[in-house]
Amino acid sequence: MVDFLGTLFMGMPIWVWLSFLATVIVILAIDLGLLHGEAHEPTLKESTVLAGACMTLGVSFSAVVWWLYFNDIATSLDDDILNAVSDSARAWTAWELYLTGWVIEQTLAFDNVFVMAMIFSYFAIPPKYQHRVLFYGILGVIVLRAIMIGLGAALIHQFDWILYLFSAFLVFTGVRMFIMADEKPDIENNPILKYMRSHMRITHKINGEKFFIQGPDPKTGKIVRFATPLFVALVLIEFADLIFAVDSVPAIFSITQDPFIVYTSNIFAILGLRSLYFVLAAMVHRFHYLKYALSLVLVYVGSKIFVQQFIGKIDPAVSLGITISILLGGVALSLWKTRNDPPEAKPAPAE
Repeated sequence: MVDFLGTLFMGMPIWVWLSFLATVIVILAIDLGLLHGEAHEPTLKESTVLAGACMTLGVSFSAVVWWLYFNDIATSLDDDILNAVSDSARAWTAWELYLTGWVIEQTLAFDNVFVMAMIFSYFAIPPKYQHRVLFYGILGVIVLRAIMIGLGAALIHQFDWILYLFSAFLVFTGVRMFIMADEKPDIENNPILKYMRSHMRITHKINGEKFFIQGPDPKTGKIVRFATPLFVALVLIEFADLIFAVDSVPAIFSITQDPFIVYTSNIFAILGLRSLYFVLAAMVHRFHYLKYALSLVLVYVGSKIFVQQFIGKIDPAVSLGITISILLGGVALSLWKTRNDPPEAKPAPAE
């Protein structure tokens, strides 16, 4: 058993992976069982405290990353870490790469907030039921990101040129996001929603926190199962995250090819997304220009691998500084440009 736990999986002992997953499970259990046992509308103070706690955990985990690589517990698959001249240099490089990945994933998650707010508004789901949808959404994200990151790591290990493909895709995505920043998703004509409506029985009535309810079929009168708006919103949010993952996973692989750093930075960024949503949902209109900043970050991250062919390797600390500067600039510009805008009205809750 001890030998099995010490076996390396993607450069990291299995016991480290299991410890990380156990930590995530404990965080989710505390969130669902202790903090949100009963349906209620999270207050701004409550959401701010929880979002701050999750972000603190995400940043603090960088110390764990530093310790793992300083003590040579991991066998990194990242060239920057492998080529470090000492244990200390290897640990600090891993620390910088983790924080850079976490910052990018955390900020790309802001785009998720915009889409989730539109989905909840479209279905008129009251805030007190939104947390349940987001909680189960995060469970799907943990599995989905594990699959995508594992597949990405395998492809990069087998084909080095995949990194150039990822990078070119990021540049394309960044330019496209910049051009289409003002466009809003058309939920009514979403193909997933159209498919569900044509293949499932869906009720417009919200029945507490239930994803499914029993009721008479309008045609036959028989008691059948109906999906509620909460379930439909959950499916749309999961597919939205799948689309966002197509951007975010290549983005962080363009920063580091270490699967452990990629996955842990992803998950810690996503864990705080639910609480962050309730903090930002009422003021998403104040962050309009953040999308332009996100697009510039994607272009920078994607073009870095090509630029380095001419100017040499860019230090991870420099990349972290550039990324944070772009994002802070986007936040500052957004808040200044919208300083006189009135708050957006909340949609009326469904009956």
